[in-house]
Amino acid sequence: MKRSGICLLAGIMLSATAVAQEGSKTLASTLDVYVFPTEGQESSQQSTDEAGCYEWAVDNSGTDPFAAQQQQAASAEQAEAAKQEAAQGSQGAGARGAVRGAAAGAVIGEIANDDAGEGAAWGAAVGAVSSRRRARSSQQQAAAQVDAQQEQTVAMTEDQVENFKKAFSVCLEAKNYMVKY
Repeated sequence: MKRSGICLLAGIMLSATAVAQEGSKTLASTLDVYVFPTEGQESSQQSTDEAGCYEWAVDNSGTDPFAAQQQQAASAEQAEAAKQEAAQGSQGAGARGAVRGAAAGAVIGEIANDDAGEGAAWGAAVGAVSSRRRARSSQQQAAAQVDAQQEQTVAMTEDQVENFKKAFSVCLEAKNYMVKY
């Protein structure tokens, strides 16, 4: 674990230094955190400090914001797949209901007026309509449940990233930077 953390830190420091040298976004700005050196620190020193604070914030908050974003994207894909699965599960519900309704209708029609064919036709129609309604309702409930779970995941991820940003900011402020996010 320590070895991977050292490799991660080295990678972050190298990429942060390269980004700062190119004049592009710094590590902090990719996180929507704005950092100003209050004691005239060089950009290379700021990149090193940001990388160190990034590692410290990951360790102390328990959240890597880049990994959290990837997990959130994967969760969104899973939610979409679950919605599609629920939609596919309701396919054919009308036909299945029609068959069951026709069977029940034939029995009732034969008993009621000695016309199993008419009873089967009415039973098939009623069975198809009611099965489609139940399937559509079930599909809507499943989609609503998936949406609620996805909203909960998004809110939890946002809270975790917010806590990371607090830890990241505290570390940078201790190193004499002004930080806003």
